[in-house]
Amino acid sequence: MRFIPEGGLVEVTCRTLQGRFLLLPTGGLPRIVIGILARAVERYPLRIHAFAFLSNHFHLLVSPESAHQLADFMRYLNTNLSKEAGRVHGWEGSLLQRRYLAIPISSEERVQVSRLRYVLSQGCKEGLVSRPSDWPGAHCADSLRKGDGLRGVWFDRTQEWKARRRRSESNPDDFATEYLLELDPLPCWHAMTSEGYRERVGDLIRQIEIETEALHRRRGTRPLGVSAVMSQSPHNRPRVLAKRPAPLVHAAARRVRQEFLTAYRSFVTSFRRAAERLRSGDPRAEFPAGSFLPPMRLAHHDVRGAPD
Repeated sequence: MRFIPEGGLVEVTCRTLQGRFLLLPTGGLPRIVIGILARAVERYPLRIHAFAFLSNHFHLLVSPESAHQLADFMRYLNTNLSKEAGRVHGWEGSLLQRRYLAIPISSEERVQVSRLRYVLSQGCKEGLVSRPSDWPGAHCADSLRKGDGLRGVWFDRTQEWKARRRRSESNPDDFATEYLLELDPLPCWHAMTSEGYRERVGDLIRQIEIETEALHRRRGTRPLGVSAVMSQSPHNRPRVLAKRPAPLVHAAARRVRQEFLTAYRSFVTSFRRAAERLRSGDPRAEFPAGSFLPPMRLAHHDVRGAPD
């Protein structure tokens, strides 16, 4: 059961169906991904701190106002991502294996910085590129290091479909809107100047590059490289997918972790009590903040309106 404390930092992860490379950054997909993110923020204004979209999964660091806002944002993002990536790679239906994973991150500075570093290292830690900025897909490294926004494009497919129905002469660019995606600093670094924040992010990126080079030197390997990545088929998948149990929370101090677990247990207990009251017919059952009503089975009625 998801528990997203309101106003806190959250790491979101989502993987493609069977780990296939359905997010391979070809066909202008990186700009489209950024456009979808920016459009989603416009509709559901949470704060995005970092992101990285690899060929078969993506990571986000976000600060939603509530669990409901995060759910709405992710539903919009994943739906449009599936449509646009499917259009590029010739795939019908959802690209994503299951619902997104959302893990709260504590307010501890070292934990928040560690998760930012993890997102920045995407592409390097998998042995694909030697520097985060080398990854050809949608990635936040350059934007955070330079302090620039990212430009993406949003396609209004509804208007495109209507034009096609009218048999009007048009091209996809007629239905494109450019968006600028601005990233917010980590909550633990929000008081920094813009210059100081860029320097700290630059330090993290340099550490990643040094460690990546050292790792390949020690193993006698080298990164796969951009050309090899781009030559892959989007319908292929890796032979082995890494599977590790996800933590309930990212925290360092035992006290912080225990406080979260206590709050989580209280949340689950309150939710189950409210769900039981609702199922027993009490419409006034109060659910804890940030939760969702459980699915309800509708009673069948005969023609006179009485329950079966």
